[in-house]
Amino acid sequence: MRILKASLFICVSFLFLCSCASRKKIVYLQNIEQKNSYAVEKNEVKLQPDDLINIIVSAENPEVTIPFNLPQIQGNYDINEKQSAIKTYLINNEGFIEFPVVGKIKLGGLYRSEAVALLREKISEYIKNPMINLRILNYKISVMGEVLKPGSYNIQGERITLLEALSLAGDMTIYGRRDNVLVIHEEDGKKTYQRYDLTKSDWLDNKNYYLSQNDVVFVEQNKTRVNNSAVGQSTTVILSGLTIILSLILILKS
Repeated sequence: MRILKASLFICVSFLFLCSCASRKKIVYLQNIEQKNSYAVEKNEVKLQPDDLINIIVSAENPEVTIPFNLPQIQGNYDINEKQSAIKTYLINNEGFIEFPVVGKIKLGGLYRSEAVALLREKISEYIKNPMINLRILNYKISVMGEVLKPGSYNIQGERITLLEALSLAGDMTIYGRRDNVLVIHEEDGKKTYQRYDLTKSDWLDNKNYYLSQNDVVFVEQNKTRVNNSAVGQSTTVILSGLTIILSLILILKS
């Protein structure tokens, strides 16, 4: 019986140690009370190759904007129908789009405000005081690793934070490392990366507080997950073996 009790104690202790987790490794923004406020830089989207954009030109006289707002399907539309059927533009690898009347315009590499200003300048040669509405249609981010719902997510607006991205993915699992979240960013054909410690609030002042379109967020597995993946299958075998051994001991004792 002493052997049986000892074996059970070892098994229970093993399971208890595997399930323990430190608060410092789990809770977000633990030192946020150290500051009353955090400075966040103004976020502005920079257009990139492969961005799918929607451009609508408007003016006091809607009739003059029709050549600049070509519909996807030609037909007999009134002004409202034409406005709602505006086609989209894909920025090519060199950063250009082919815009009606104006021709090729390089928008890749420009911030959204700069692209709007350039379009307004070009179209002003044909329309007095044009108004430009530009929107990125394929703004998306990807979240991978130890989250509940990994995948790519389309963003309706043009601004999202790291915490919001994790929320879209159902937050980290208990096995995700909150102190070493990796964000991979691509700009001007170059990939850069940055790591964030979400257990602290210092990163809230970071100039990259907001993510950019096509950013990839990777949540690394903690040691417990790594160890479990290495011994998970063998643990079942070990426990089964212990059960058989204990059963034999009880039979021999009886």
